[in-house]
Amino acid sequence: MKSTFCLTVLFVIITGCKSYEPHNGDILFQTSLSNQSKAVQLATKSPYSHMGIVYVKEGNEYVFEASRTVKLTPLNEWINRGKDKKFVVKRLKKHTTLLTESIIKKMIELGRKYEGKPYDLYFEWSDERIYCSELVWKIYESATGLKIGELKKLKDFDLTHPEVIAIMKKRYRDIPAEEDVISPESMYESELLYTVYEN
Repeated sequence: MKSTFCLTVLFVIITGCKSYEPHNGDILFQTSLSNQSKAVQLATKSPYSHMGIVYVKEGNEYVFEASRTVKLTPLNEWINRGKDKKFVVKRLKKHTTLLTESIIKKMIELGRKYEGKPYDLYFEWSDERIYCSELVWKIYESATGLKIGELKKLKDFDLTHPEVIAIMKKRYRDIPAEEDVISPESMYESELLYTVYEN
């Protein structure tokens, strides 16, 4: 208990986030500095282009994310990698009843099948490669039965901006317009979540 308190105090000092105490299952959003970030923002009409799930293990705080690969990243490292170190924390409204110890354990177990898999640059709805919001959505849906955010088709996004077109041309011979996609924006706007912290 004492070590957890000390780590939380250290986290506050390092990040300056005085009101956020990490909880298992929290969902974090940030603006990525990756090459595709701007295109994602333009297509989804949102400043947020990357996300992950918080896990607290043995007093240490991590973000489970799909970056270059699916992996656990120390929370401070994840925050420092985002634009201006800004991030938003969302939490399930019914977290006290739904995110039990057994459900969190199930989420972690479910995540193990994705660990090490490459990032999905094509945003396909498969488990061979996986992108950030797809990872979070699938883990939550499998572990709790909740669909956080509305699945859309690729054609539903704004694909008309030159930066978006440039990315699409590099990746596709034929754009899979009917492919199911879950975006960080759709999950961010979910009525199942509430905002815990933003800086």
